[in-house]
Amino acid sequence: MPIVFYLGIDPVKFGLVASLNHPGGNVTGIAALQAELVVKRIQFLHELVPKATVAALLANPDNPYTEPEVRAVQDAAHSLGLGELQILRASSASEIDAVFQRLPQLHVDALIVSADLFLLSQQKRIVAAATQYNLPTMYPWREYVIAGGMVSYGPSLFEAYRLVGVYTGKILRGAPPAELPVEQESKVDLVINLKATKAFQVSVPIPVVGRADEVIE
Repeated sequence: MPIVFYLGIDPVKFGLVASLNHPGGNVTGIAALQAELVVKRIQFLHELVPKATVAALLANPDNPYTEPEVRAVQDAAHSLGLGELQILRASSASEIDAVFQRLPQLHVDALIVSADLFLLSQQKRIVAAATQYNLPTMYPWREYVIAGGMVSYGPSLFEAYRLVGVYTGKILRGAPPAELPVEQESKVDLVINLKATKAFQVSVPIPVVGRADEVIE
């Protein structure tokens, strides 16, 4: 049975396809290499909250992408001179609540949310908790910012699902998955919610506003 995926991991590294250009089996789809994007996310967050000394990554331990993302965030935090990086893991709604309750004890100044679909399903809970604990947060997708989050940097989920639909249509018309190259999402959007930044008392530098693809006021 043909399978069309949308992934945030390297499908070659994880053994899903033989190569991006020639998948070679019954699996193909769209790949957004989130481990590369998370480095840029922490850089943007550092620009917005330069005085933060303790940052945290909220990740889902059940996601195979989590470990490479953790390593990428740790390397980026070290290069930026952040004093400490906390890795917070949650795979249920109750664990998300427990994680946020621990944040004051950990003295976390800024948070990054992993590009995970379970966490996305909990976007309202996460955004509300970040607001409650007055925690400037960088999100992976625009949907969080629309829900009231502060800032996001990542690919468009709408475009990803459209591309998955295109690939599905090609297979239904007879194209073999083995010959459909894995497409890598190249367009990435920076979305800023100025109302949220004001609530967090975060001053957004003019150059960062200028780089934003969408500004919500």
